Amino acid sequence: MSLYQLERNGDVQELIGVMRRSDNPELRARAAELLGNFDDHDDRADVVNALVSVAEADDSAAVTAAAVDSLDQLGGDAIERLIAEMAGIDMGEGADWMKAQAFAKALDAAVPELRMAAANGLGALEQADAVPKLVERFDDPDPRVRARAARACGQIADSRATDGLEGLLTDSNSKVRREAAEALGNVGNRQALSALLPLYEDGDERVRRVAVGAFGNFPNAQPVEYLVASLTDDAPAVRRTAVYSLVELLANVPTDQSHEIRETVVEQLSETDDRNVVVPLVEILEESQQAAQQRNTAWLLGRVTEAEERERVVDALVEALAADDRMTGQFAATSLAELGGEAVEDRLLDLVDDSDAPEEARAQAVFTLGKVGGERARQRIDALLDETESEEIRKRAFSAISKLGGRG
Repeated sequence: MSLYQLERNGDVQELIGVMRRSDNPELRARAAELLGNFDDHDDRADVVNALVSVAEADDSAAVTAAAVDSLDQLGGDAIERLIAEMAGIDMGEGADWMKAQAFAKALDAAVPELRMAAANGLGALEQADAVPKLVERFDDPDPRVRARAARACGQIADSRATDGLEGLLTDSNSKVRREAAEALGNVGNRQALSALLPLYEDGDERVRRVAVGAFGNFPNAQPVEYLVASLTDDAPAVRRTAVYSLVELLANVPTDQSHEIRETVVEQLSETDDRNVVVPLVEILEESQQAAQQRNTAWLLGRVTEAEERERVVDALVEALAADDRMTGQFAATSLAELGGEAVEDRLLDLVDDSDAPEEARAQAVFTLGKVGGERARQRIDALLDETESEEIRKRAFSAISKLGGRG
């Protein structure tokens, strides 16, 4: 029976037998690899015991590597068994710091897969004291180990890793650069974020995407020009990430700077020929659950909308008038006023006449009609003053009709 059939049948005992007794190291390695897929098996304990034994004793580097990878795949307790035996300690129910010491010791193991597993374990434990030991592995000859060590530092997010992670941004391996970039984004201090800026031009699309995604963590306008440049990236995923980062950045900056930075974003956008930011902005407005993102997206949409997307933008902004966050509704109203035109007036009049719509949304629509409406709007608001029982709508109606020439 083939190894594939043994795996399909869940016959872990036969797979263990092949891994232990086959004379062919390729078969032993393949059996060890397949055993990592049985985390929920009734004989899981036997699987872990066998893999630990083989990882320690097999004379084939490939078999050892496969066994270590499978233990890592089976979960923390499995790889901990191997690390504990190698370190000569009984972790049992030991404290995290004790486990971290054992994993840190395994970072010096001869087998790269074991160093990778040790880095994974340290990242999961999030013990800050392990950072210096992980940084030492940034010089590891195996790029997989360098990548895992960088990822672990990102999980821990300790600033002591910043210098080392910055050094990895020029690594010859794109996966290492990507993990370093993501880790620096998690660390998030000024040095870490500034180090990421040049990566918007990295030769690997995934590295650019990770770096551009981290730009939204900046609490200032420094990355705006890089984000705008990324809107013309050859890769659609990078362009889309740049839009999300612009909105995230606006949500993260201090309130007293947000308006100035929004103006900077619009100014920068106006200087580029690529205006394909509208659809992602509409999707953010429709889907985001974060009030700060909704507000800034609603504001931006009134200032970067192109003709071919106008109808969709108007629909999204009219829907946003009913947002739970009052300021989002206000920003949507200002954007509708910026857009203006007959189509905006039509949609707002429809909303005013929708008795099932939220009162606040109808009030915002009335207020906005005072800025964009014509004679139709004046007549409808005039009639509304006699019809409505809502004090909020009445107040907005008086304000709007005074701007439209007064009552008839």
